[in-house]
Amino acid sequence: MSMENTRPALTMWSEDEVAFREAVRSFAESEIKPHVTHMDEKAQMNPDIVSKLFEMGLMGIESPERYGGAGATFTMACIAIEEIGRIDGSVSVLCDVQNTLVTNAVIKWGNEAQKEKYLPKLAKDWVGAYCLSESSSGSDAFGLKCRAEKKDGKWILNGNKLWITNAKEASFFIVFANMDIAKGYKGITAFIVEKDFKGFTVGKKEDKLGIRASSTCELIFENCEVPEANVLGEIGKGYKIAIETLNEGRIGIGAQMVGIAQGAYEATLNYIKSREQFGKAIGSFQGVQFQLAQMRVELEAARLMVYNAARLKDAGQDFIESAAMAKLYSSKAAEKIASMAIDLFGGNGFTKEYPVEKFWRDAKIGQIYEGTSNMQLQTIAKMEMDKV
Repeated sequence: MSMENTRPALTMWSEDEVAFREAVRSFAESEIKPHVTHMDEKAQMNPDIVSKLFEMGLMGIESPERYGGAGATFTMACIAIEEIGRIDGSVSVLCDVQNTLVTNAVIKWGNEAQKEKYLPKLAKDWVGAYCLSESSSGSDAFGLKCRAEKKDGKWILNGNKLWITNAKEASFFIVFANMDIAKGYKGITAFIVEKDFKGFTVGKKEDKLGIRASSTCELIFENCEVPEANVLGEIGKGYKIAIETLNEGRIGIGAQMVGIAQGAYEATLNYIKSREQFGKAIGSFQGVQFQLAQMRVELEAARLMVYNAARLKDAGQDFIESAAMAKLYSSKAAEKIASMAIDLFGGNGFTKEYPVEKFWRDAKIGQIYEGTSNMQLQTIAKMEMDKV
């Protein structure tokens, strides 16, 4: 299927955004697509793809040019995440975490020394990970048990983190730990941890339903030594970094979900034009056409919500409620569209010979990570009630 026939409507995009979208789409088709099935089966990211993401400048999209980044917009980052998600959700989330969580946090909260030291690495060859979740703190993000103690001019971290995306590939970790449990969330501080820091270990990799090539691992801190200079932001203000960064990250997940939905939709459109029953293509039947139309409407609505939130963020306007709505809606739309795709593929859709079952598996996580659907509903409801 030609790019011209499948890309989003042009009315939303500047010439630079259109050119960027087409460049990322071409890259994803040529460099990622041939490896998708193997990576999914082996549950392992192809390291050559990671290297090529850096070569393409897709791992430091918002990072200023003086630090080796592209100096582009948050919207551009979402375009890249979407287009990669159209081909593979695993590579998409790697790119997403790098841009919307890790690099964004360093740009906004890092001091000049930290920016000079780490942003060039993150743009060139260091994958980053964002480490908040623990066994006892999922939706209750601030129920952290990972401890930080100041000792002999260093911070000593002890505890575990779970479900950390990019953990296997990462060299750079933003880790949230509590320096004073009695202070509750006001004791939480963010630390920059490098992979080779003493006392730090990447633990077991989870065996997941979807986004299988994306590494999701446990992190273990056993008297992990972190230099005093590696506190990110202010001591005791880690909760603020976490909240604000995740608000932005939810838009990125929305873009990933739109990409997955787009991939499932395109596969379905091609299939119903070629699959014949009763002597003609199944796409000629009105019942099938109506389902396709419903998929298309859901997809466009999700895309509009995601990019509305992204443009609000770029404009410096309040985007929190829009981000919550975008993530809520796009994650549900992606699962629904992928499920409908399986239905329209029939028995073929239930086999691994065709791509739609993987789109469905990859879509499911969208309603869980970076804030469950219930948490997005809570955010939206609270903000609406505050308007009364």
